[in-house]
Formats: sequence, C-alpha cells, structure tokens
Amino acid sequence: MSQRNRVFVAVLLAYALGLALLMWRLLGDIDPRYRESAEESMVETAHLLASLIEQQSTDVINTRALKPVFQSLHERRIKADIFGFEKTRIELRATVVDAAGRVLLDSTGRFEGADFSQWRDVKLALAGEYGARLTPDVEGQTSTSVMYVAAPIRLQGRIAGAVTVGKPTQSFGQFVQAARQKTLLVGLTSVAAVLVLMLILSVWLVRPWGFAADYLRFVRAQRSFSLPRLSRRAWGTLGAAYAEMRDALAGRNYVADYVQTLTHELKSPLSAIRGAAELLHEPMADSDRQRFVGNIERETQRIQELVDRMMELAALESRRSLEHPQPVGLRALLDDICASASAAGAPRRIQVQLLAGDDAQVLGDAFLLRRAVGNLLDNALDFSPSGSLITVGLQLHARRADVVVQDQGPGIPDYADDKVFEKFYSLARPHTQRKSTGLGLPFVKEIAALHDGRVSLRNADEGGAVAVLSLPRLMG
Repeated sequence: MSQRNRVFVAVLLAYALGLALLMWRLLGDIDPRYRESAEESMVETAHLLASLIEQQSTDVINTRALKPVFQSLHERRIKADIFGFEKTRIELRATVVDAAGRVLLDSTGRFEGADFSQWRDVKLALAGEYGARLTPDVEGQTSTSVMYVAAPIRLQGRIAGAVTVGKPTQSFGQFVQAARQKTLLVGLTSVAAVLVLMLILSVWLVRPWGFAADYLRFVRAQRSFSLPRLSRRAWGTLGAAYAEMRDALAGRNYVADYVQTLTHELKSPLSAIRGAAELLHEPMADSDRQRFVGNIERETQRIQELVDRMMELAALESRRSLEHPQPVGLRALLDDICASASAAGAPRRIQVQLLAGDDAQVLGDAFLLRRAVGNLLDNALDFSPSGSLITVGLQLHARRADVVVQDQGPGIPDYADDKVFEKFYSLARPHTQRKSTGLGLPFVKEIAALHDGRVSLRNADEGGAVAVLSLPRLMG
C-alpha cells in the first residue's frame, strides 16, 4: 500500500473512530435521560398523592378513598398513541406507609401489612428527605426493575407516613429502544450523506459532466435493457469518480509518479549501456567487441519497449470509457490470436490449443481485446517449458464470458501472488532468466476495466498458471 493510500485510510479510520465514539456516548446517554424524565414526573405524582391523603386525614392516615381509586384505575382500559407506540393499560403503582414504615395501602394488593421501613425511598421520606430507588420485581432480572419515588405525608406538622409511586422501566423501555434505533439511523444517514457530498464535490470539482456523459453514452449503446449490466456500469462510474476524488485530495500527480518509476526502471539498462560503451574504447578482440555491441543493442531495445509500454498504459489509464464500442465475436478473435501464438511457440515446440465451443459476443474494442488476450498468451509462452501445451478456453455463463488461458509452467510463487498486477513487477522467465517490463498484466487489467470486466491470475490445481479474462456478454 502506498504512502498516499495509508494517509487516506488513516483519515477514514479517524473519522469512523470519532463517529463511533460519539454514537457510543449518545446511545449510552439515552436510557439515563429517559429515566430522569420519568423520575421527575413521578416526583410530582408522589407529592400529588401525598397532598390528597393529607386532605382526607386528620390525626391518622386515611386511605379508604384511595384504594378504590387505584382498583378502578388498574381496571381501566385506555388507547393512547404516543409517538407511534400504543398504550393500553395503567402501570403506575402506589404504596402508603405509616410513620413506622408499615404498609397501609398497596395498589397491587401484595404487600399490605409488610414492613417497608428499610427500603431506601421510604426511609429517606420518613426522615423528611428525598427518597428514590430502583428494585427488580424478580431478583436477579434487571428487565423487571421498577423505579420508586417517595414523598412524606405530614399531618399536624409532623411526618405521619409516606406515599411511594412506582413505574416499571419496561413501560418506557420501548421509547429508549426506538430512540437508539433512530440515533443509529441518523448516524448511518450522516455517514452516507458525507460520502455522497464528497462524491458530488469530486464530480463537481474534478469532472463536472464527464462521468454522467460516459454513462449516458453507454446506456444509448445498449441493444437491450439489462438492469444488472447498467447497475455494474453505474457502480463502475461511481468508483471512478471516487478514485479521482481520492487522488485529488491526496494531491496525486500521475506524471510525477510515472517519471519516478520510469527513472528507476531505466537505471539498470542505462548502466549496462554506459559500461559497454566505455569498454568499447579499449583495445579488445573482435568477438568481445561484438558481444558488447550486442549488449548495447539489447538494452536499447529494452528501453524502447519500456517507453512504448509506458506510453500505451498512460494513454489507456487516461480513458474513462470506450469511445466507439462495437459487438466483438470472441471465437473468431481467439482463433486469430491462437494462430499467432502457435507460430511464436513453434521454436520451443510449445502447442497452443483452442478449446472454445459456442461463440459469444461482447461490447467493446476488438483491438484492445486482442491486445489483452495476446498479452496473457505471451505471458503463458514466456513461462511455459519447451514441448508443453497452452490451452485457451471460452467458458460461457449467464451474463459473462470467460477467456481462460492455462499453461504448464512453474506457476506463481506465494510471495508474488498479490503483486502480479502491480506496475513494473515481473518474475524472471525460466528459459531466459530475464524479466519483462512488468507492464503487460497492468495493461490487461486496464483493458478489462474499460470493458466492465475483470482479470485474475492464479495457480492451477494440476500445476501451471491460469489467467481468466471475464467480460460481460452482449445479450439479445
């Protein structure tokens, strides 16, 4: 991974980490905020009930009028739509205790006569302080927790008891869950909005109408409607826009990049030419002189080939799409290429066999496709031992056609498996022990991308390497 890509990934990770931290903090605060809101309303309810009891009592707390009210309240059926949630029953609880903490009234009817003096809410309320607690109905099960808030009952200037109101946390748990889901949705929407905004800015600043025009040209060129093919093209267009946006933000300069890599690759042949030229000034035998002249010619040819390939690849990378795509029959194309490859492999007795059956058509540039398959075959010829066989197959699928080139060479070393499509990366040819320019497979990769396809290279189970050029079929 290049330094620029590392910086880009680091920025994305920092943004994702910051957003995740913010979301974690917000999601963690939702439940406490809802409980605080519920507790505030329960405080008012507790004091309301305390005032009612004080109005109906003299020296002793009187709860006779309050009990039937809660019985009727719990039997009451309601239908309230609260922000999309339907409430159908009353879940409010109430407990009244005397000055000793003994339960005089329990709206649930379970604890009358029990001693509640040690419960925190009751103990503090009887002392004239604010009391609240959170206790599960079933011990060990937090999902059954109930919030309690107590208020003192004052008769003739003294605290004669306390009233406690309770509310199960499950009653507002659904609102907490909904709030969390909405917060997550907002977070994900914001991420999507930022990505879309970056994409729009990249299209606006880098290529205002180029990508849209390319896509419309591609749609007009279709003979039949195919949603998968149009979708793949749309995703490819978005990917190209994203790549240019990333390159613009990173300050990428292709000219400087190519100059740097080309200079590095030219060092070796230039050093060889310079060394041979210096030696030619010295007296030597004619055989040695011819050998050094041959070295100069060979290294010059290598430089010429490198420059030509660089120019071709640079021109190919600058193209966003095919200008005039035409239907191309793959069977006839492979026949011609295999015939040429057979002639090239004849001196080393390498046979090239075409295994294609039914024909298939793709929409593209016949010249570029010929170059792509030709490069794959050249690569197979370079790594094939003398007297071996290279097979070229055409495998048809529902929506794509695969051109498969398989050789019987040594295969791809493990250390080179993920580098074969990198520019200037090359392995020594077994029969010459020399390396190529390292631009052939990147050239094929660019051609495949222009045709909305892909190329892969892997080791075959029975030995050798298998190159697959996968292209979308032209249907209809």
